[in-house]
Amino acid sequence: MKKIYIATLFNFVMFSAVAQTEEKKNAIIEDAEMAKKEFLKSDWQMKKHFSNAYGYVIFPNVGKGAAVVGGAAGNGVAYEKDEMVGMAKLTQISIGFQWGGQAYREIIFFESKEDMDRFKQNNIEFSAQVSAVAATAGASANAKYTEGVLVFTMQKGGLMYEASVAGQKFKFSEF
Repeated sequence: MKKIYIATLFNFVMFSAVAQTEEKKNAIIEDAEMAKKEFLKSDWQMKKHFSNAYGYVIFPNVGKGAAVVGGAAGNGVAYEKDEMVGMAKLTQISIGFQWGGQAYREIIFFESKEDMDRFKQNNIEFSAQVSAVAATAGASANAKYTEGVLVFTMQKGGLMYEASVAGQKFKFSEF
């Protein structure tokens, strides 16, 4: 009887964990769709990037905080030719004069299949040479790819004072 109880309890815990993971994934997908709408609303010209890019990743909620040493993290959805292909995690570490916290959205466009494949193989890290464009009206009109990557960010809230050096790392997982 004790074995049946333990087995039942174990199955319940495992099922709950899977259900919560699926629920979290669905919430991230829903947030990513809303973030895409918000980016397009802020700059209608961004539509060409969604149409012309081989693929892109939308991180709808990135949280960032710092007190000299800082960090950021977020989860997102990866797309190839507008089809969802997996989930992604973003982590960032920064060092320098910085204080505060903020939340923002980030979209990373990939110019070619090779660029997208590098991302999917977890071979992309951003450093100082890749800079993000703030998503505002008209900002995307002249934005250019750097090393096959184009990044846009949109602040959601918070206040951050910063003069720092940061690097972003990504982890991709297929559906």
